[in-house]
Amino acid sequence: MKMKLNGAQIVAKQLIAHGITTVFGYPGGQVLPLYDELYRNADKINHILTADEQGAAHAADGWARASGKTGVVIATSGPGATNLVTGIATAYLDSVPLVAITGNVPVSMLGKDSFQEVDIVGITQPVVKHSFAVWNVKNLEHTLNEAFRVANSGRKGPVLVDIPRNVQVDTCEYIGQPFAQKTKTPYSFDAKQLADVINNSKKPFIYAGGGVIASGAQEQLRELSEKLSAPVGFSMMGLTALPHDYGLNLGMCGMHGKYAATVAKSECDVMIALGVRFSDRATGNVDAFQEDKIIIHVDIDLAEIGKNVPSVITACGDIKEILTDLLPKISVSCNDEWISRIEELKHIQQEPQNEKFTPKNIIETVEEILDKDILIATDVGQHQMWVMQYYKFQKPQTLLTSGGLGTMGYGLGAAIGGCLAMNKKRTVLFTGDGSFGMNLNELVTAVSNETPLVIVLLNNGVLGMVRQWQNMFYDHRYSQTTLNRKTNFAALAEAFGAHGHTVDNLSQFKEILGNLPENIPVVIDCRICMDEKVFPMIPPGGTVKDIVIREKE
Repeated sequence: MKMKLNGAQIVAKQLIAHGITTVFGYPGGQVLPLYDELYRNADKINHILTADEQGAAHAADGWARASGKTGVVIATSGPGATNLVTGIATAYLDSVPLVAITGNVPVSMLGKDSFQEVDIVGITQPVVKHSFAVWNVKNLEHTLNEAFRVANSGRKGPVLVDIPRNVQVDTCEYIGQPFAQKTKTPYSFDAKQLADVINNSKKPFIYAGGGVIASGAQEQLRELSEKLSAPVGFSMMGLTALPHDYGLNLGMCGMHGKYAATVAKSECDVMIALGVRFSDRATGNVDAFQEDKIIIHVDIDLAEIGKNVPSVITACGDIKEILTDLLPKISVSCNDEWISRIEELKHIQQEPQNEKFTPKNIIETVEEILDKDILIATDVGQHQMWVMQYYKFQKPQTLLTSGGLGTMGYGLGAAIGGCLAMNKKRTVLFTGDGSFGMNLNELVTAVSNETPLVIVLLNNGVLGMVRQWQNMFYDHRYSQTTLNRKTNFAALAEAFGAHGHTVDNLSQFKEILGNLPENIPVVIDCRICMDEKVFPMIPPGGTVKDIVIREKE
């Protein structure tokens, strides 16, 4: 039924029509009409007010990753819009479906350096799938439908919709038009050729990335692995695609990946790469990376195929659909010698057990005491790599982390968004004192929304990952990485209305985890040694021959 509505009403109608029940944002002058309409629709759309717009963007990102739906973030013009940029870029590099709605000055004032005017479409163009500037209210309904379609089609990602203030108050007929279907990525590949190469392999290896999770191809991945007796290594974004306790799951590959995964990837004769970008942290020296093996690359984004690593055989399309077509042609193989080699590699990096207050023991204690399928968020740095190495993920979509952009300060906003997406199910954030300091203002959002976050702060007093590089490659010249900060994080947490603790041993840590309050965030400041390092490590541009398994005595 047609009706006459203003632009703000159309935005609200479209959000509801697309099943959006939660949005994140921060109000301002150029989105007042939209916020007035959100007030009128508060029974249908829950708006989460964050401490600033960057936190809102990360929260919408975390909400999207945890729920599998599209995140929505709203900001006003000028600095409100520019504060979204880091969050939008984070979502772009990790292929997260996000719709960012910004207000702007009226169309008649564009280009006149009006108060809080900025060309947010131009600023974000390199880090969005698409940008829309809506200068006529008659185009608004169709544009919002397109924004949600584009964000969720093909390789998912963020879309920006910039709506000048006059468009929010202008009126037109609202049609309630049917949504365009998500664009289906066509694919064609020589299934017989692909199957012949795979079936002739004696040392197959599957390298799985975030594209596997995005396509929902976890079952097909496992079936392929089981048929071939092929070990599976992961990019950071693909890490939760198979349960940790699956026997052929070798964990993360790459610069700080598990030893067995990284060496197996080097020694295989056929690498089946599913939904990965082959970033520099994953490959190291590209020439050595591709030696003595056939690389098969399957990805939904044609631009990624052959971009970083030449592939002998390629298949562009949805991974789940391609594997579904391919699996009937794959023969069952035992590859006993290869499996024996894999078991040998697994034992090389085994670490001795102890009761020291180390990152490994802290992370494994969380996994031991709290629910096995709990949602885990991280910031970026050493703590992120320790989580990838030591946490035993059992279910997909239980990891929220910034992989491609490596955004310090991502974790708290993402943890809030993920927790809310899971109906306030307990969520753990692993962070460092460097990362946490960047966006700890979002503690006010966590407390105000009664989110049961457990913030495990691995506090070593330094910018750990950068300091590790300075230690190994810059002759111990620790330039600006020793923080020397006096921050009392436990007291700070209490000031925000959270619970705060400072601990330096496992028994204290276990006691706190065993007595967590309901609906109140808890910050646990874990004092660890500044000289803890992340191993294994392949130096930048190095090869598996350069891998450092542990620190020299």
